[in-house]
Amino acid sequence: MRLMKMKKLFALLALFLVLSCDVSDDESNFHFEFLPVESVEVPEFFTLNEVHEITATIARPNDCYLFYGFSVEQGPEELDRTVAVVTTVFDDQVCAEVTNTQEVSFNFIALYEGTYTFNFWQGEDENGDDVFLTVEVPVNN
Repeated sequence: MRLMKMKKLFALLALFLVLSCDVSDDESNFHFEFLPVESVEVPEFFTLNEVHEITATIARPNDCYLFYGFSVEQGPEELDRTVAVVTTVFDDQVCAEVTNTQEVSFNFIALYEGTYTFNFWQGEDENGDDVFLTVEVPVNN
């Protein structure tokens, strides 16, 4: 599936970061984890070759989860994108409960005419299959 490719890329990134960092025994350990997207805000339409902000709302389980960035992967079609929110999770820490949601954003440039389809990762269902929030945004010239 699309997310499997993202997970492989994510694992390589994590391995690179671990190998390139000098972490002493007194520093916290951490790992990366995807967090489900609760909702998104996208423009009604994109303008070709212009920058547009896309905002996702996430709920952190506790304050040991910190927003790291987005994993955005082109799908099988030129205008398909699979998007997941990446967090850094600090292990071996005392974590406080977080009761509010957090909005996180990225900039997107529409390079092609047509309609972009975004599949925002929302977690897995009871069978372990990925669940996505799908949003389509047309491009105006």
